[in-house]
Amino acid sequence: MLNLNPDIVCAIIEKCHEFHGQEGVSIPHAGDDYDDDWAMQVLADHADDSTYQELKYLIDDLEPSHQVELVALMWMGRGDFAIDEWQDAIKQAYDSWNSRTAEYLLGSPLVADYLQEALQEMGYQCNE
Repeated sequence: MLNLNPDIVCAIIEKCHEFHGQEGVSIPHAGDDYDDDWAMQVLADHADDSTYQELKYLIDDLEPSHQVELVALMWMGRGDFAIDEWQDAIKQAYDSWNSRTAEYLLGSPLVADYLQEALQEMGYQCNE
């Protein structure tokens, strides 16, 4: 079902925890008063951060099909899709794919938790 190596997802989860856990990283919840690029504007403040750069490179270096699965995992982990709707999540993520996947994922402060939840639902577990 999952074509993306779970170990890569676990590495991304670990780096996301590290990035979002840093002092000074604050990503507000999107509301009606934010434009579509609010997450990119916030993340631009962290462009010189080595953890952010490493994480962005790791995600950007994935094949587009793997980036799509990563987004679908996040959506499943936050409850947008159930495990039996995996193919629907993949299709929607594929239809929405663009070159800013890393920014999209990193713009969600709970992305690590969502990814971890989805992996567990699929029967995978990260070593801690």
